[in-house]
Amino acid sequence: MTGPGQGEGTRAARAGLPDPVKYEPTLPGPVFAAHFHLPGEPTGPYTYGRDENPTWTHLERAVGELEAPGQDGVETLVFASGMAAVSAVLFSQLRAGDAVVLPGDGYQALPLVRAQLKAYGIEVRTAPTGGDAQLGVLDGARLLWLETPSNPGLDVCDVRRLVEAAHARGAVVAVDNTLATPLGQRPLELGADFAVASGTKQLTGHGDVLLGYVAGRTGEAMTAVRRWRKIVGAIPGPMEAWLAHRSLATLQLRVDRQSATALAVAEALRDWPEDLGVRYPGLPGDPSHEIAARQMRRYGCVVSFTLPTRARAERFLQALRFVDEATSFGGVRSTAERRGRWGGDAVPEGFVRLSVGAEDAEDLVADVLRALAESAE
Repeated sequence: MTGPGQGEGTRAARAGLPDPVKYEPTLPGPVFAAHFHLPGEPTGPYTYGRDENPTWTHLERAVGELEAPGQDGVETLVFASGMAAVSAVLFSQLRAGDAVVLPGDGYQALPLVRAQLKAYGIEVRTAPTGGDAQLGVLDGARLLWLETPSNPGLDVCDVRRLVEAAHARGAVVAVDNTLATPLGQRPLELGADFAVASGTKQLTGHGDVLLGYVAGRTGEAMTAVRRWRKIVGAIPGPMEAWLAHRSLATLQLRVDRQSATALAVAEALRDWPEDLGVRYPGLPGDPSHEIAARQMRRYGCVVSFTLPTRARAERFLQALRFVDEATSFGGVRSTAERRGRWGGDAVPEGFVRLSVGAEDAEDLVADVLRALAESAE
């Protein structure tokens, strides 16, 4: 087990590991089991594979130690994907007649969620992340959903301020912590009721696992989230859970490297002769920087900017050598895409989301600048 006085690298490397047993591996292998030996009354922790699994347990403890180090009474549940985790919170906490406030500039799949919530008789209100605009539509809401930094626009809201306002109005608050990771910010320490994330992204960091999680204080709300997971069966496979736990050991190394390189890329883009509308919360002068500096410890691996046209953006992406054209973000290999191709984000046609990997900063900056120059010809 880890403790609050340890450094984040130590915590990440050792989070969730069981007590050492002679001749046993430090991280036990995945447990593939649909059922367990169960004589007599079912009083033990593992009864059926849809409810609990020892491999999940190790991972859930690990994520909990990262999201809420040193805090008692925090529970973590892992899911088959980030959207499974998002859905579990929303649909376990809301009832017909409730109102929910969502970010209008959040993750691309949120419009699908909005439609389903409305179909269940739930009032959905939206407002942008920037400027704490969700405060303006909060009265009477049952749940406030924050995404900070927002994806893909990278706006930031003041979590403490919004949590205090929501709690004063009787609302609970969930924060999508995907882009920041627990090493970037800890929503539960900022007062939120739930920290929710896609572990598919930087948390696991290798682009080979679909995973999600919800962390929250033990009690009725988390019991409802657990019940929802059981009802819909949105559970991760044991191999995915084991791979995710293995990947956590390098989280601090990856996050530090990627954040530093992302800042170098953002600075290079900012200094490019064209005005590219560069966004990165760690960049001094960015509209989000002041708030981000108060509540974040690292600023993430994603940089966004806008090229004048769709054609220019496509030429830029094709010219890159060390950046793969792919969706998602947070992996050790840099990726980028023109977000407008999906149609779900309110961004210009030339808007590019660049996810910085673990390549050398000098190589990546040189590649991006060369591709900008070539795409302009």
